[in-house]
Amino acid sequence: MDRDNYIYVHSLLNTLVDISADGIVAIDTEENVTYLNTAAARLLGVESKDYIGKKMKELIEDTTLYRVMKTREIELGIVFSKNKRDFIANRTPIFHKDQVVGALAIFTDMTDYNRMDRALMAEKEHSRILETIFETAYDWIVVVNREGIVTMMSQTYLDFLELKKEEAIGKHVTQVIPNTRMHIVAKTGKAEIGDIQEIKGNYMIATRLPVIVDGKVIGAVGKVNFKDISDFNTMAKKVSKMEKELEYYREALKKERAGKYSFENIVGTSPSIVRVKNISKKAAKSDSNVLILGESGTGKELFAHAIHNFSHRANGPFIKVNCAAIPSELLESELFGYEEGAFTGAKKGGKLGKFELAEKGSIFLDEIGDMDIKMQAKLLRVLQEKEIERVGGTKTKKIDVRIIAATNKKLEVLVEQGKFREDLYYRLNVMTIHIPPLRERIADMRAITKHLLNKLSHHMGIIVTGISDEAMNYLMNYSWPGNVRELENVLERALNLLDKETVIETHHLPRKIIENSHQICHEIEDFKTAMERLEREMIDNCLKAVNGNKKEAAKRLGISRTSLYQKIEKYGL
Repeated sequence: MDRDNYIYVHSLLNTLVDISADGIVAIDTEENVTYLNTAAARLLGVESKDYIGKKMKELIEDTTLYRVMKTREIELGIVFSKNKRDFIANRTPIFHKDQVVGALAIFTDMTDYNRMDRALMAEKEHSRILETIFETAYDWIVVVNREGIVTMMSQTYLDFLELKKEEAIGKHVTQVIPNTRMHIVAKTGKAEIGDIQEIKGNYMIATRLPVIVDGKVIGAVGKVNFKDISDFNTMAKKVSKMEKELEYYREALKKERAGKYSFENIVGTSPSIVRVKNISKKAAKSDSNVLILGESGTGKELFAHAIHNFSHRANGPFIKVNCAAIPSELLESELFGYEEGAFTGAKKGGKLGKFELAEKGSIFLDEIGDMDIKMQAKLLRVLQEKEIERVGGTKTKKIDVRIIAATNKKLEVLVEQGKFREDLYYRLNVMTIHIPPLRERIADMRAITKHLLNKLSHHMGIIVTGISDEAMNYLMNYSWPGNVRELENVLERALNLLDKETVIETHHLPRKIIENSHQICHEIEDFKTAMERLEREMIDNCLKAVNGNKKEAAKRLGISRTSLYQKIEKYGL
């Protein structure tokens, strides 16, 4: 071969090698890179000129290409990695006159192939799992392609149709399932839910859904929901029964958390109680906080229920909290709730507090005068910010709750003593309602007594027709420090003492009622005298209660100051 032909052949060979899609690299016996084609540089992410003459380990750190020079044998399918890509190489030693003068490697990028292979394996695995599910599924399920050809069918469905798998798979669905519409759904892409279908004399309820991929319908899947229409009817009856039970418990819970009493349940027509009712109705119309004051047993909770039921929150919950009955260390979690793990013994999932339970309704804080001073500060924040934070929690929650508080203590005195926060007092004392004690509304005694006797006789199953005039006279002359609650206790005791009688007599009353009564003889005074005496006592008691403040006394008695002055002069008070 002359020199020109040699140069031509050499150039042609270099060009062919350089345009090869495979990477080619060669080294000499010193492991220096002697050749690196364009594809190799591209695959390895380097420049050829930067590595010609450099050590092979600088190009590929974990290379073992030198090994073929020692073994003098070809190596096929050697895997190596660089720049997070996978390669597979074939290696051979280079000989000259039976002497090893270097080594050559031809390699290909396998990264994408490996990914495709793994994806294909995963797809095959998923297909096997899906086939297993279909074969073992208890439900009757069938899948068809776009042309309505059956591609999968559960074994239970095959058993019902008395077919083998090979008799169904690959067939048009109309040849497999009578009266089917699977092929129609596969074409239209419109789902059919709860359709009645007859198969072998059985009326079934089936659902057919299109399978959509990238916006195109590629088939449909069908499922028999109920294998017999009677199964559906049975299920419908069960669901209906469950719905009725759920509604019953929902209503029971609503009643349990609802206000039980209205203003119609507050017995009495005396001026003092009528005035309090009117003020309470006005308070109910707003969302302002209400503070109910009164002695123990006057019916503060009764008024709280009535205010709630007369307000626009009547359909919301009415939640009661007795601040005196709950230990101070537990009151916070009771009012605001707690998160899971907030303390030892906390319920899994946490617990709703009373404020959350009262959402959109009212919360009645009874005996608020007994609340711990630290707890008062937390309650004040709720009143100011209209939000709560659970014990152990980190997030606040807005609440919509109307607060009605009550106490039998004089909060002004507690504020002066430093036992009740002044700022909380003013927050609560927006609408204040004073419930008069029973001794200031003796005119309502007969009506209250009749109401309580009806209630107690019904509850106890005891027949009582009334109370004698003499016994009533003793009741009307007693001071009733325990108010209506004490009266109810006395009447219940009297009912238990009845033998064959149906009327409560004097001897059925406790000794203290007789001894402390102003009645000193068994004679019944005339109506005018009794009323004047009662009026005098009411005015006298009221003046003492307000420390002689005649303006306040007239206001509480529901009469003008002029009338009050005339009566004070009349009775020499």
